[in-house]
Amino acid sequence: MKKILLAFCLGLLCMNAPLYAQKFEGLAQTPPMGWNSWNKFACNIDEQLIRETADMLVETGLRDAGYIYLNIDDCWHGERDSLGFIHPDPVRFPSGMKALADYVHSRGLKIGIYSDAGRKTCGGRPGSFGHEYQDALQYAKWGIDYLKYDWCETEDINPKGAYNLMRDALYAAGRPILFSMCEWGDNQPWEWAQETGHMWRTTGDIYNCFDCIDQYPTWAAFGVLQILDMQEGLRKYAGPGHWNDPDMLEVGNGMTVNEDRAHFTMWCMLAAPLVLGNDLRNMTDDTRGIILNKEVIAIDQDPLGIQGFKHAAEDGLEFWFKPLSDGDWAFCILNRTTEPREYTIDWQQFNLHDDLSHRSTAFDTTHYNICNLWTLKDDGNTKKIRKVIIPGRDVVLYRLSGK
Repeated sequence: MKKILLAFCLGLLCMNAPLYAQKFEGLAQTPPMGWNSWNKFACNIDEQLIRETADMLVETGLRDAGYIYLNIDDCWHGERDSLGFIHPDPVRFPSGMKALADYVHSRGLKIGIYSDAGRKTCGGRPGSFGHEYQDALQYAKWGIDYLKYDWCETEDINPKGAYNLMRDALYAAGRPILFSMCEWGDNQPWEWAQETGHMWRTTGDIYNCFDCIDQYPTWAAFGVLQILDMQEGLRKYAGPGHWNDPDMLEVGNGMTVNEDRAHFTMWCMLAAPLVLGNDLRNMTDDTRGIILNKEVIAIDQDPLGIQGFKHAAEDGLEFWFKPLSDGDWAFCILNRTTEPREYTIDWQQFNLHDDLSHRSTAFDTTHYNICNLWTLKDDGNTKKIRKVIIPGRDVVLYRLSGK
């Protein structure tokens, strides 16, 4: 009887499936913003942490700044029941996932969850392989808004097929769920996943270091600069509804203030999803000041949806531009070195044309007003050269406005 009931439920899903497979449209028109449990807490999670984090997203003003997704990463899983449906760990999540989702929604937030295309998750919990439609149905029943879908235990599994299968399952379940693909860029998802997911990881995992690699026998985690370098050549694949994802933010997890500011700035220049990974219950004023800077967030969330690019590099400095709506530009100088660098900005040296946006800086004919987005000061205009000092492992970030 149980087998007949399961076949009936899955049959209903198939009947409701679209004639042509698709992802949910209208989601992630700008890069998604939120919080994820993994970077700080890994498997040490429970419903109390999630409820307290929801409260902090509201009380700190992060929700109103755009951080609306509260995402539970790996290790929430309990066992599958006799019909194969997944349930949360009854000790860590005794109230159940539906009650937790209802609480998160009551705070004006959206809730995300995690699974894996393989037989087990990276934390050794039950993966979705062979249960894709069941899991999608369960997530919809619980009221989930976001799915991060990982790539552990996937030997002999085709990535395109696996991710398209879960996309189809989510769509058939009928609840709009943002689909975050996490196969670490191994199969160049930027070349094929625009119709599959709303965002896709471009690299292996980030970890809390500005310039280093954490090497393991079969994999590695990367620092901020290493991941930044891996984004070269990918900007043409990103845009509204489909974003390159250089992984979650490590701001507030132990790097210096300068490094945190540079990290956050470069993710905004990349039009990357801004997914926090720190303990929101214990933040310094410096951390708050970085992640709540609405002018910098606006660079990331610009509706034009065009990823920035590195124009030039010199003596440890990199010069980045990002075309913005209303004819504006974001201009960033990144100091990769540990020592301060003095630089004289001659705007005429930065006359350039961006083939992707079909925009030119035209400094020879246009005088832009300069707003320093970290000091929030008016720094004049581009008529004259400008001397700046960029601290070690830090940035200078300007919004250039022609109006």
